[in-house]
Amino acid sequence: MELQGKRILLIISGGIAAYKSLDLIRRLRERGATVRPVMSRAAQEFVTPLAVGALSASHVYTDLFSREDEQDVGHIRLARDCDLIVVAPATADLMAKMAHGLADDLPSAVLLATDRPVLVAPAMNPVMWNAAPTRRNVETLKTDGIHLIGPMKGEMAESGEAGTGRMAEPLEIVATVVALLSPQHKPLAGKRAIVTSGPTHEPIDPVRYIANRSSGKQGHAIAAALARLGAEVTLVSGPVTIADPRGVTVRHVETAEEMRAAVLSCLPADIAVMVAAVADWRVVGTAGQKIKKQPGEPPAPLVLTENPDILKTIGHHEQRPTLVIGFAAETENVEANGRKKLAAKGADLIVANDVSPDTGIMGGDRNRVRLISHGGIEDWPELGKDAVAERLAALIAERLNQGKSD
Repeated sequence: MELQGKRILLIISGGIAAYKSLDLIRRLRERGATVRPVMSRAAQEFVTPLAVGALSASHVYTDLFSREDEQDVGHIRLARDCDLIVVAPATADLMAKMAHGLADDLPSAVLLATDRPVLVAPAMNPVMWNAAPTRRNVETLKTDGIHLIGPMKGEMAESGEAGTGRMAEPLEIVATVVALLSPQHKPLAGKRAIVTSGPTHEPIDPVRYIANRSSGKQGHAIAAALARLGAEVTLVSGPVTIADPRGVTVRHVETAEEMRAAVLSCLPADIAVMVAAVADWRVVGTAGQKIKKQPGEPPAPLVLTENPDILKTIGHHEQRPTLVIGFAAETENVEANGRKKLAAKGADLIVANDVSPDTGIMGGDRNRVRLISHGGIEDWPELGKDAVAERLAALIAERLNQGKSD
């Protein structure tokens, strides 16, 4: 059993998705884990400690000020006497407490006192998930090293509500738990990887530029995932607002020319994953001063020239990495355009996706990709960008270890 002997502290907070925690307990125990539950006061309005205790075969901890449980500073013991803490569901309220270091109840006190890995499965209304404070808190938690899974897109408990906010399914959470608690095998140890991420900004004048809506989330997640598998990773990032990933050397650039130079300076390498949404064109002769409007006059024409093709350069370079992967962000004919890119760029694999505005992928937290290689096409389900990164990093490790690049 994958989790034999592992000790999981399961924190259940107060959302309708708390009912899924009952199945999660069963799935974890089926795989050999010991599950010790902690419930917030609000969680007990959705599922009872009796049901949780019956399924976990464990005492259920509910009160920070319990005379019985706190005789030996119980919240500290709970925080440390485990291999992993899972928060499922994680409400916006509990995530805000985690981000700001609050500890006014048993779940938040345990989370602040722990030195163990923490996996959070958010669940809330889509408007709450997309609210600015929640987005800030999510970024803080990621920077603090908290692992997140989900939320998923779909129907909400509220009638007529749909969007991103559903808690990840128990089996998906279990798979992530298994991955986090597996022996720290480093299949990419000794390998060097280059990852590009984010947009490029091509200046028009000192205050204006040509850009796109790329957030850098997918590229940053891939860099972090490769590093966790032991690779020595250099991330070449265009202008983004997200934090640098841990364990990665980051080189910040602005333009396509700067990104190209930075990538080439990182050669030789074993792996190149070109995720950045590089601007296709730049302005010829950037203005030294802000271009002013002239009353009654048409705007000054912008003369554009093509930017360097970084993926093609790497794919045909004399120091070409063993495995070259490109990304194709398309709004139509995803498969056909991905196949053309694979052939033209000298890549081993193209990760293609539909970034039409209604998908929410460009700048969002989820992705649905299609892997196009010389051997065929593989469709992946919609996943969080961190989950896409983990799967892609595992695929890269598998291909390198098999000595394959197609």
